[in-house]
Amino acid sequence: MKELIYASVADLARAIQNKEVSSEEVVNAHLKRIEEVNPLLNAIVQLTASTALAQARGADAALHRGEVIGPLHGVPMTIKDSIETTGVVCTGGVKGRAGFVPAQDATVVARLRASGAILLGKTNLPELSLAYETDNAVYGRTNNPYDLSRSPGGSSGGEGSIIAAGGSPFGLGADLAGSIRVPSHFCGIAGIKPTTDRVPRTGHFPRLDGVLSALYQIGPMARFVEDLGLILKIIAGVDWQDPSVVPMPWREPKAVDLKRLRVAFHTDNGINSPNSETIAVVVSAARAVSEAVMTVTEARPEGIEQTNELRSALLGADGGSRIQDLAEMVGIKEMHPLLQRRQTRFRSKMLSAAEFELVLERWDRFRSVMLSFFQEHDVILCPVSSYPAFFHGASLDDAIYNSFSYTRTYNLTGWPSVVVRAGTSAEGLPIGVQVVASPWREDVALSVAQYIEMTCGGWQRPPL
Repeated sequence: MKELIYASVADLARAIQNKEVSSEEVVNAHLKRIEEVNPLLNAIVQLTASTALAQARGADAALHRGEVIGPLHGVPMTIKDSIETTGVVCTGGVKGRAGFVPAQDATVVARLRASGAILLGKTNLPELSLAYETDNAVYGRTNNPYDLSRSPGGSSGGEGSIIAAGGSPFGLGADLAGSIRVPSHFCGIAGIKPTTDRVPRTGHFPRLDGVLSALYQIGPMARFVEDLGLILKIIAGVDWQDPSVVPMPWREPKAVDLKRLRVAFHTDNGINSPNSETIAVVVSAARAVSEAVMTVTEARPEGIEQTNELRSALLGADGGSRIQDLAEMVGIKEMHPLLQRRQTRFRSKMLSAAEFELVLERWDRFRSVMLSFFQEHDVILCPVSSYPAFFHGASLDDAIYNSFSYTRTYNLTGWPSVVVRAGTSAEGLPIGVQVVASPWREDVALSVAQYIEMTCGGWQRPPL
């Protein structure tokens, strides 16, 4: 194979198992690329080079014995530093955890290793994963490979940056309000937030237990849409630890009949209007999809404009005390400015128990009204954010912060949402679109996203 660092996960797995290339060669190629680009990006914060090479040699030896560990035999990966990995420091972006080494893997990591994947290292994130930029007091700031003066997004920004640059073929992120999808958009790669409760959250730091656990999900990030389904079906399913996971059968994206799909698109959610380039990319993607599906209609779900207000009421109901307690527990003596700003936003939102119960009832009504949209439509196309990647520090601006309402909506509903690159700004920055489907229909979202990737260009190499 040529250019191993830009190959898809599926192609790498196939080539390794067919002995067209060795796992050691693949791992070495990615380690070399990390050596080239990581000093510029600061995306990988814990490198496991020697262990990865030893495991690659072991994978090659197993193949020579006729043994295949699993569908990802010998394929390297990276993991966001909020997802625990045996024997490798997991900080969660927190100084108090700078030396914390987990005793066991998160469920999703264990499943990927059991499928043959090899860990290259951990990737950067904001403190406690609670920001749209990737910067913390432990490792510092991560840069966007398309423009080093800009952010790769957050909170899975390290993943987005290193995958886009060819240092890793795939990785895992976690998404509370766009933390997989925003970095995928900013860095021009593909990512999916699965349906709520599709994937176990066991081993994620910090834990978000209770009713608000429905807001976040772990999911894969890669350069190519086809790889998302391959990885997602490996990490999904009951682990007998996360009590909310549903044993829902997996459906293959290749089995979806695009001609039967009714697609809706919108370019403005009534909260924050996108710039003209973002609007043009969404319209272009809708036009491309119209050639393959049953219908394309410009429409948006009723009630979507409540997204920011409802999310703030849910997350701010305790006035920020939960995060404050967690920060003190893990030794945060002075919060990073990004986390401080979050706390400031929510400090005035405190509710009584009775008031919070009313918010939960309102959340259910919101989900019900939103769900009715799928009586007439199968897919929603919309922006990921109002803008392409912003300059470092800009997420502290309220207008920028509100632009992420496009991803927050689908954390509130719990629906599966895929991001794929569909265009480029005048400044050469990636612009993604968000492809949303009804609950448990990741196959539909992935199928449409792959069509957009094919017709609108998908991932493009950064100028590094």
